[in-house]
Amino acid sequence: MNLNPWDLLQDALGALLAFFYDIIPEYGLAIILLTLTVSLLLFPLTLKQTKSMRAMQEIQPEVKKLQKEFKGEKEELNKHLMALYSDRGVNPAAGCLPLLVQMPIWFALFRVLRGDHIPVDSDLNQVLETAQNALYTTIDGKEVLREGVDITAEAFSHVTFLGMNLLVRPSQAVDFSNIVGAIPYILLILVIIVAGFYQQVQTTRKRANDPNADAQKNTQMAGMQNAMKIMPVVFGFISWNFVAGLGLYFATSNIFRVGQQAFILRSHGTDGGDGKGKAAELSPDDPSDEPTSSGPSPNASKKRNRRRKK
Repeated sequence: MNLNPWDLLQDALGALLAFFYDIIPEYGLAIILLTLTVSLLLFPLTLKQTKSMRAMQEIQPEVKKLQKEFKGEKEELNKHLMALYSDRGVNPAAGCLPLLVQMPIWFALFRVLRGDHIPVDSDLNQVLETAQNALYTTIDGKEVLREGVDITAEAFSHVTFLGMNLLVRPSQAVDFSNIVGAIPYILLILVIIVAGFYQQVQTTRKRANDPNADAQKNTQMAGMQNAMKIMPVVFGFISWNFVAGLGLYFATSNIFRVGQQAFILRSHGTDGGDGKGKAAELSPDDPSDEPTSSGPSPNASKKRNRRRKK
């Protein structure tokens, strides 16, 4: 019995994909169902990531104060930052955790979507094996598309979804002399990039009426956000050069995570859309809670009126 974790992961993904194909014999839908299953299993990590990124934003004013106070004292600054993170229950590395966990899944899925690790007695294995043999040939040890093969032919209907042959790379399929045929693949890449960027916007946009929004600029958080912004482009590039089935996984995962994050942020009152939960976010010394110097507070006037009536 093979107990290699890498092989076990690929076998599990292959078996799950074949299971969904048996339920709904549509390859694209089977990939989408597999994606949703993986996303639901990773929901606890997504929850932790989203909450951590929001928490990091909220403590940025305090981080900035510490950076000013201990400017030039790196060791002392790091000690106080660690104490602040511990006190607020913030883990700066949590934002990258889902990404790190999913990386082995992406590599395993790439192999699975090529037809590897699919149960040999499954209908999906037969479909993929037939399509792969018709699409590809090996030249000098490298797998290439057969010359003159029509990737939109009826023979590949079982591996076609929304006008895309999911066993070929967009870079292979896009022919700008046939714009109509290229559109589905181009839209797939755009969905991956746009949905990826929107995920960043969800967790980094300024909250409505946030008094600390300007104080969050030019901090380590801003640097991390800028680094994360390049990731959607990276995934777009990967999807362009790998089979469209993997791109469908990325697109479905990104769209699902947009919905996940919207739910998480709203359920925790931090979506910034209607100002709900603002009272809980205000600090005890927030100036909006104190009387201004322009005159007495309304409460003080009411107390004087009550005393006069007595």
